[in-house]
Amino acid sequence: MANLRSVALTVLGWTLVVAGVVALVLPGPGLLMVFSGLVILSQRYPWAEKRLRPIEIRAMKGAAEGVETVPRIALSCLFALGIIGFGVLWLIRPEMPAWWPLPAILWLPGGRGTGTTLVLSGLIALGLVAWSVRRFHGKPEEVARIEERAAARR
Repeated sequence: MANLRSVALTVLGWTLVVAGVVALVLPGPGLLMVFSGLVILSQRYPWAEKRLRPIEIRAMKGAAEGVETVPRIALSCLFALGIIGFGVLWLIRPEMPAWWPLPAILWLPGGRGTGTTLVLSGLIALGLVAWSVRRFHGKPEEVARIEERAAARR
């Protein structure tokens, strides 16, 4: 049973790391998934524990910078809502419009799986923006703590 748990955690950790790397270039919370995967893998592998702190610092710094100003918060929310909107479009799958210049196979490729993933990514993004606002917006002491941790790591 212990071996099965170990294998399951390793598979889950690697799945999160790989999905996080993919989400760094696609819509989704990439750093969060990489960080989560490394947290799981660090329970078993010392090399993962070593890489955990820099990812955490980078993710927290990005979260703090993303909510420094109201326009940044609004833009982040607008972007997340846009991702959700595209996901809903994929889920509805309207007919291909007459003005579409590409082959029909390229109209909304991926189907319902793509739509579901986009909606979930947008909802996760909105949740992360809300969490970041509560944790960092208007709290320079929290941002200073991140800077201290980054400086201590050097």
